[in-house]
Amino acid sequence: MNRDQLNKELRKKKINAVYITHEGKNIYEYYKNKKQKEKLHKINSCTKSVISILMGIALDKGYLDSIHLPVYQFFPELFEAQEDKRKMDITIHHLLTMSDGLHFPEFGEWNCFAPMTYHDDIVKFVIDRPMVHYPGKHMNYNSGCSHVLSAIIQKVTKMKTEDFANEHLFKPLGIQQYHWYADKMKINKGADGLILKIEDMSKIGLLVLQNGTFNGKKIVSSQWIKEATTPHLCTYDYIGHYGMHWWVNKLDEEQEFSYDNTFYFALGFGGQYIIISPPINLVVTIASETYDDSFKPMKIIRNIVLDNKLGVNEI
Repeated sequence: MNRDQLNKELRKKKINAVYITHEGKNIYEYYKNKKQKEKLHKINSCTKSVISILMGIALDKGYLDSIHLPVYQFFPELFEAQEDKRKMDITIHHLLTMSDGLHFPEFGEWNCFAPMTYHDDIVKFVIDRPMVHYPGKHMNYNSGCSHVLSAIIQKVTKMKTEDFANEHLFKPLGIQQYHWYADKMKINKGADGLILKIEDMSKIGLLVLQNGTFNGKKIVSSQWIKEATTPHLCTYDYIGHYGMHWWVNKLDEEQEFSYDNTFYFALGFGGQYIIISPPINLVVTIASETYDDSFKPMKIIRNIVLDNKLGVNEI
């Protein structure tokens, strides 16, 4: 399959933009129309993976002592009102790995849409959810975790999450245009609030591929990147394991996890992706409107790039 055939395959789907880098250099761009290159794309839940990077930066800079701190110390008044005292054991790590134990049927009866969006105080809505598991025992997709993490960032840095991101992540990456929606409490939406250009999404992927370094400057520690992209718990076989707000999967599903058999990715509803494959030094960034099947773009890219049916030198 050559470049023209790849373009044709992408054109069949509701894919707006694809940006691929190999060994840090752009090797392929696809745009549905001229507007898509400069458009700010709503990256939906890819926002969660940006939150993960920001948590690592906050830890590196001493705003947080540990990710194993209990969440109640940031919102004591909300936790003191809870009858189920198991909630006192929820830590930042549990939020990052979505193993908080709260009832949050986002991939179940809520059908990929958390009703927290309609509430005046999203943090309270999340903490008020009933417990169904003891923290740390089970991963369940919970966008509320990401929003609580954004609230924690704002509390410890005394800055809005977007301002902290701009100073410590966006400016160092050369990201100049963005928008980050906030809730009614003026907390930037940690689950799905960020919109970025496709090329700037790629910069985030390149930062992760390069273990926290960009243009020779350390942005976040390599240890954080390693921990965030290590597979922890697997609840959804059709997506992969979950790290700390990054999905992790195997290039070859028949083999065990290893450096040479791993790729990780940010995934947003409607087919938004930041895909990183260290073994082949590749970053694939996708902006889509495939709301009927969020996994459609991944299937295309996996078949023609990650599975190496289309060698990167042929694109």
